[in-house]
Amino acid sequence: MDGVAVTAFFQTLVQGLLTGGLYALIGVGLSLIFGVMNVINFAHGDFLAIGMFISLALFRAVGLDPYLSLLVAAPAGFALGFVIQRFVLSRLGDRLHEGSMLATLGLGLIISNSLLLGFGAQPQNINVAYATKTVQFAGVQVSIPLLVAGLGTLAVIAALNALLYRTELGRAIRATAQNPLGAELQGVKTSTIQAIVFGLGVAFAAIAGVLLMPLLYAYPTVGENYTTKAFIVTVLGGLGNLPGAVVGGLVLGTIESLGAFYINNNYRDAYGLVAFLLVLLLKPEGLFGRTVKRV
Repeated sequence: MDGVAVTAFFQTLVQGLLTGGLYALIGVGLSLIFGVMNVINFAHGDFLAIGMFISLALFRAVGLDPYLSLLVAAPAGFALGFVIQRFVLSRLGDRLHEGSMLATLGLGLIISNSLLLGFGAQPQNINVAYATKTVQFAGVQVSIPLLVAGLGTLAVIAALNALLYRTELGRAIRATAQNPLGAELQGVKTSTIQAIVFGLGVAFAAIAGVLLMPLLYAYPTVGENYTTKAFIVTVLGGLGNLPGAVVGGLVLGTIESLGAFYINNNYRDAYGLVAFLLVLLLKPEGLFGRTVKRV
C-alpha cells in the first residue's frame, strides 16, 4: 500500500471508531435496561430522536449551542424514562417481558407522531460554524462534530462505569440485575432501581441524539434506524453485557465505515446487518455473551 492508501485507510478507520463510539452509547443504554429489567425497549431510537429535537428546539428558540443543550436533554431523558417505567412498565406485572414489547412499540409510535405534529415531516438541521470543520492528526482529517461526539461518548461511558462500580447506587443496580429477590432481602428497593435504570437508558439515548445533531438531519422517524443499530450492537456484544455493547458499537461502526469506503457507500447499513446475521449464526449468545445450558 502506498502512502495515500495507508492514510485513507486510517482516516476511514478513525471515522468508523468514532461513529462506533456513538453506536456504543446507544447500545449501552439498551443493554443496561435489558440487563437489569430483562426488558427489550423498542422505543429506544425514538428517545434518541427526542434528544435531537430538544437540541433543535433550544437552538431555534434561544440560540443555544447544541452541545450545551445536553444540560437539558439528559435530565429530561432521565425524567421521561423514570416516569415511563413507574407509570407504564411497572403496571404490567407478571406480563412485563411480553407486554413491554407492545408497550414500548406503542410509546415509539406516540413519540414519532408527536414529533411529526410538533415539528413537521421535513428533515431539519442546525447550522453551526464548526459543523463542516475538521482537525488533522498525523495526516488524518477528522470532523470536529464527530470527534466531539466520540469524546463525549467516552466521557459518558466512563461516568457510567464509575457509577456502577464506585457508588452505593451502582452496587444496588448490580445486585438488582444479578438477583432481584436477594437484593430486596438486603433492603434494596428494586422498583426504584428499575425506574432509575430505565431513566439512565433513555438519558443515554437522548445524549446520543444531541451529539448526532450537528452531524445529521432530524426528522420524526429518525429513531427507527437507530433502534435497529442498538439491537445489532447489543446482539454483537451479548444482551445485557455492557462492555460487550461498547465493543459491539465499535465493531459496527468500523465495519460500516470500511465497507462504505472499500465496497459501496449505498449499502452502508447492510454491512452491519450482515455482521449481525453472522454472529447470530455462529455465536448467537454474542461475542461476549455466555451460553446457558438448559436442563
